[in-house]
Amino acid sequence: MRRKIIAGAAVVFAGVSAAFGQTVLPPGVISPAGGTTDLWHFVQAGGLVMIPLGLLSVVSLMLMVAYFFTLRRGAMVTGRYMTTADALLRKGDYYGLLAVSNRHNEVVARIMRRTLDFLMKNPKATLAEAREIAETEGVRQAAGLNQQIVYLADIGTISPMLGLFGTVLGIIRSFSAVATDVASTKPQILAAGVSEALVATAAGLLVGIPAMAAYSFFRGRVQGLISELEAATTQLLALLGSSFKSGSFRPLE
Repeated sequence: MRRKIIAGAAVVFAGVSAAFGQTVLPPGVISPAGGTTDLWHFVQAGGLVMIPLGLLSVVSLMLMVAYFFTLRRGAMVTGRYMTTADALLRKGDYYGLLAVSNRHNEVVARIMRRTLDFLMKNPKATLAEAREIAETEGVRQAAGLNQQIVYLADIGTISPMLGLFGTVLGIIRSFSAVATDVASTKPQILAAGVSEALVATAAGLLVGIPAMAAYSFFRGRVQGLISELEAATTQLLALLGSSFKSGSFRPLE
């Protein structure tokens, strides 16, 4: 399924690139190919807003690549840690589990590390308090994951607005030039300004649409990872609950 998604995205971007490669040049811009524009001419035709849009496109691509490799199940829960934690909890070796959790960087290990650290410092704590600590840390970790992917949504929102700003600048430039220049050059100047406006709009959408699509994809992945994290944490807390005697924390004998 993942290969199909990647292949489909490649086809779409190839089609978009081909479409832009056949864009007719604005009047006064001459292409080396003699009639069609290349990427650089396309950028030039869009005006100054193409600079921030270009930066946003680079940032968006970097975020997509980074999230593709970091937002994975192995960063949340691993079978190796769960097996080790299960065995240590059944033996009542909480100091050993704390040491193991300190060596692991999975999110579930961070939750258990925070919970065990609280219990070691507060041996009279109740199971309800331990669960509250674990839930609070879990919410904090989940919020961090959601906050990461929000950057893609921000780019997807800002990019079309920048494109619209470029459109307004192009239209203003066109009509200002039409009002001051001689009649013989007005059609060419008007066409150049309208072309700049449309290119800015297209560029904003070209950056914004993939960013929003990637945000939707990674949002679904994050929700799935959070569900797995909740299940793993619940399992470990259930085993931890067996160490509570008379309502307070006591290591198993």
